[in-house]
Amino acid sequence: MADRDLRVLAGALISMSRPSQVILIVVVYFAGVTAARANGAVDLAAILIGLAALSLVLASVHLANEHADAETDAATRRTAFSGGSGALSRTGLDPQIALHAAGACAVVGLSLGVLGTIVGALPPLGLGLLLAGTIGGWAYSLPRSFALNRHGLGEIGNAILGGLLLPVYGFAAASGSMPTWVIAAFLPFALVDLASVLATAWPDRRADEASGKRTLVTRISPKLLRVIHAASLGAAGVVTAVVTGRAIPSSVALASLVLVPPALIATTRMTSTESPLWSVATMVGLIVALLLGWLLVPPGSWLPGGSA
Repeated sequence: MADRDLRVLAGALISMSRPSQVILIVVVYFAGVTAARANGAVDLAAILIGLAALSLVLASVHLANEHADAETDAATRRTAFSGGSGALSRTGLDPQIALHAAGACAVVGLSLGVLGTIVGALPPLGLGLLLAGTIGGWAYSLPRSFALNRHGLGEIGNAILGGLLLPVYGFAAASGSMPTWVIAAFLPFALVDLASVLATAWPDRRADEASGKRTLVTRISPKLLRVIHAASLGAAGVVTAVVTGRAIPSSVALASLVLVPPALIATTRMTSTESPLWSVATMVGLIVALLLGWLLVPPGSWLPGGSA
C-alpha cells in the first residue's frame, strides 16, 4: 500500500510540474542560447547549469500554481492547454503537498544557481534573471491576495516572464551579457505569447470568475479581448519588421513569416471557439522558427545592425 501511495504521489508531482510545458520552455531558453551563439562565444557549462536550475524553478512555479488554483481547476473543463494538470482532483491529494514540493524545488533550483555562480560556472547576471523569474513566477499565483492572475495582470506577466525574460535569461546564461538588442529581438515572441495566453485563459473564464480569480479575460468584453489579441499579433509583425537587420538577422525574420497563416486563423477563432489551438500553434511555431533561424546563423557572425 505504501509503495502504491508513493507511486501515486510521484506521478501526481510529475504531472503537476507540467512536463509538456517544461519542454516548451526549454525550447524558449535555447532560442536565447542560440542567439548568444550567433553573436559570439558561449559557455557550455553555464548553459547546462542554467538549464538545470531553470528546470527546477519551472517545476516550483507550476506546482505553486497547482496549489493556488486547486479550487478553480476542479471546477473547470480541462483541455490540452488549460485547466491545470488535474492531478490534485484526480488523486485527492492535499494541495499543501504541491506547495511544499514547490518550495523544495525553488530552494534547490536557486541553490544550484548560487553554487554555479560561486564556482564561476554561471554568470551573476544569469543568477539575477533566474531569481527575478522565480519571484515573478510565484507572484503569478501566490500569495492569493496579491497574485497577478487574480488582479488582471496574470496574462501580461506571463508574456513578460515566458516570452521575454526567459529567452533573455538563456542569452545571459550562455554569454554573461544582456545587450539591449536581445530584448528587441525577442519582443515579437513576447507579443505572440500574450495572444496565446489570452486564448488559453478564455476557456477557463467562468470557473476563474466563480472562484474569485479575476483574470484579464474575466474583466473585459469578448470584443475588446479580440481587439487586444489581434493587436498583439499585428504588433509582433510590425516589431519584427522594424528590428530586422538591427536586432535580428533577415534570415531569422524570414523564418518567422511561416507563422503568418496560423496567426490570421487565430484572430478569426478568438472567442468564437473554446479551443486556443491556433493561437498556441502560432506561439509554438514561432519559437521553433526562431530557434532554428538562430541556429543556422554561423557562430559569432551576427553583429547588431549588420547582417548574417
